[in-house]
Amino acid sequence: MKISYNWLKQFLKTNWSPEQTGELLTDLGLEVEGIDAYQSVKGGLEGVVVGEVLTCIKHPNADKLKLTSVNIGTEQPVQIVCGAPNVAVGQKVPVATIGTTLYTEDDKAFIIKKGKIRGEDSYGMICAEDELGLGTSHEGILVLDSNLKVGTLVSDVFKIENDQVFEIGLTPNRADAMSHFGVARDLKAGLIQKNINLELITPSVSAFHVDNRTLKIDVAVLNNDLAPRYCGVTLSGLQVKESPAWLKNRLQALGLNPINNIVDATNYVLHELGQPLHAFDASKIAGNKIEVKTLKTGTKFTTLDGVERVLHQDDLMICDAEKPLCIAGVFGGINSGVTEQTTSIFLESAYFNSVSIRKSAKRHGLNTDASFRFERGIDPNITEYALKRAALLIKELSGADITSEIIDIYPNKIQDFEVRLSFENTKKLIGETIPNETIKEILTSLEIKINSVTETGLGLTIPAYRNDVQREADVIEEILRVYGYNNIQTTEKLTASISSMSRFEDFKIQNTVGNQLVSQGFYEILSNSLTTPNYVTLSEQLKEHHNITMLNPLSNDLAVLRQSLLFSGLEAVSFNSNRKRSDLKLFEFGKTYHGYHDKREEVKQLALFITGNQSQDTWIDTQKKGDFFYLKGIVAGILNKLGINDYNEATTQKDIFSEGLTVSLGKLTLVDFGLVKKQILKHFDISQDVLFANFNWDAILNILNRNQITFKTIAKYPEVKRDFALLIDDNTTFDSIYKIAKQTEKQLIKTVNLFDVYQGKNLPKGKKSYAISFTLQDENKTLTDKQIDKIMTKLQHRFKTELGAELR
Repeated sequence: MKISYNWLKQFLKTNWSPEQTGELLTDLGLEVEGIDAYQSVKGGLEGVVVGEVLTCIKHPNADKLKLTSVNIGTEQPVQIVCGAPNVAVGQKVPVATIGTTLYTEDDKAFIIKKGKIRGEDSYGMICAEDELGLGTSHEGILVLDSNLKVGTLVSDVFKIENDQVFEIGLTPNRADAMSHFGVARDLKAGLIQKNINLELITPSVSAFHVDNRTLKIDVAVLNNDLAPRYCGVTLSGLQVKESPAWLKNRLQALGLNPINNIVDATNYVLHELGQPLHAFDASKIAGNKIEVKTLKTGTKFTTLDGVERVLHQDDLMICDAEKPLCIAGVFGGINSGVTEQTTSIFLESAYFNSVSIRKSAKRHGLNTDASFRFERGIDPNITEYALKRAALLIKELSGADITSEIIDIYPNKIQDFEVRLSFENTKKLIGETIPNETIKEILTSLEIKINSVTETGLGLTIPAYRNDVQREADVIEEILRVYGYNNIQTTEKLTASISSMSRFEDFKIQNTVGNQLVSQGFYEILSNSLTTPNYVTLSEQLKEHHNITMLNPLSNDLAVLRQSLLFSGLEAVSFNSNRKRSDLKLFEFGKTYHGYHDKREEVKQLALFITGNQSQDTWIDTQKKGDFFYLKGIVAGILNKLGINDYNEATTQKDIFSEGLTVSLGKLTLVDFGLVKKQILKHFDISQDVLFANFNWDAILNILNRNQITFKTIAKYPEVKRDFALLIDDNTTFDSIYKIAKQTEKQLIKTVNLFDVYQGKNLPKGKKSYAISFTLQDENKTLTDKQIDKIMTKLQHRFKTELGAELR
């Protein structure tokens, strides 16, 4: 959620810096994830000043250029070559001085430099309005008011808005803070604890009055459970036009595109007070009647985005006497909104059932600013006030008259919550005694009414807009967040008990492997277990009917539990690659989830991702790409660290790999790893190779629990090394050579190592050369040459008969 600092200061006249304010908001539980600068004109017109054209003559070397001298408030006028047809002596013009940065329509920057144009020096640029970002015209230079003083900053002339915008990671329970007013209310409470007591300024609606009663629209709410409160008023004689600059700046700072003065006014009040509103073109309301009701399943309705939607019987609709106009609290209809021809409107302000709105929004795949607020629960007592505020604003912006009384249908008033707070329980939960007076001060600052005070506690009334504060524990949490978590002292004494646990505990093994990976340059990631159901289409081995679907997903992209760690990891790779972080080594411990016919299953996995270079380029070592064998070494290192050495390798059958291996122990698959298919990478806009390894962590833990550790003395007798250079078929694998060697002499052959591969000239077609070393050792005596030669002869014979290998 975006909050404008300038807008916030309309409610609280604070002189704190944005950084200070952001820190306090974070301490209050409104976590500020970032602060971004906003300028109504990019660059803020810095370096652009008012100049006066002193002379203007034809350029000696160009027919369409003019040579001007311009006074910009410096000791000497500057010479500027200008191609605009309307430049003339005596004009006051905007001049971009040397070093000024201007921006094109597509936000590309260009710097004004001293230059020569057709042989004449030019020390700046006289600008058109589109070059400054003040408009779209490029017919000629922008001519300013002749009364302006030379040297005045053009940013002051056009009152460029400079703002700081907070990006707040709003948690779902904080519905009360979904507006600038709500954030200001929290900020005021926090400032009181800093001994700064500022007035919370609210927009006045005292000027609201009915101008005439010429347009009445009747309202009937047929389902009060889904629409507990519904307000409306009509405005006539309005003119739909472009919004003023101040209003556009407010909305654009939040990332919203201005539409027109009527729609912008409703959006403004939504972000100001947190109350969604909707303006209907009154001329399109058949029968001058509004009905709030549900329609039968299968009814078709076209929304503002031009999509025809099929309604559900539980969707609450705003209808006129003949047809539906709007999905209540979610999205308007294509034929009832405000257009340039609109002259009268019916303005709606309502409180809808949050569960109903959420279900309708998810049912139709819609997520709007209005549904975002209605789903979480808005303030039912602000409905009429916000309507008056919006009506007055529209009246000011469009010249409209208010032409009806406010209709307010509120049959069953939503009551505030009653809670009893115990001082003793407050101390127990917080772990520290907060003075009772401080507690009362905090509660009052949060608009929580204190009804009674005793020695043991307080009787409280919680305002209805705080639907997340309904228990004593909730109240204590409110006290603590305003008091400040950082103000709670840590105890000097730490009491702990020693527990007996196996060294094969999951977290211990994870730490061991995690530390090893970090030492090799990996970073651990944590990704969301919720993902899009569309990912199953990327692998034929993932089945759609195995998806575990959320009943109330946050969005379509988070609708199912993941069946693989691959795709969430590729999202992280794509995110980093798009931000120039192309050399990545990532790992994640996580679970996958599978729904079968008779059961649901969670499987713990370890996933590795490698892309780009293995390490940074240094003076002593050049960069080397992470390849299949690099990943294989990482996988082997992990298994070796865990004491798993006697395993089998085979070509993987997983269709997510273009090439890969499966490591197994008996019938148990331990790891699948390899190079991810290009087709899958393309789906994530990843252009470089990605290596992926997927460990079956549950299987590995099971093996570790059965493993018996054995110890033996270090051999006293020397090792002996012998080499073979074997000429073999191209399709012969090292694994087959390794297995034959081990079968030939289990006891004495300790290691078999491939140290060179050659394919090329001087070899027969279809052949390759492997250079292999064998390490032999007898742990009870020194090997003799005769014994060694016998073993090597036996190896040579088996390689020849079984693989067709020849010695080179």
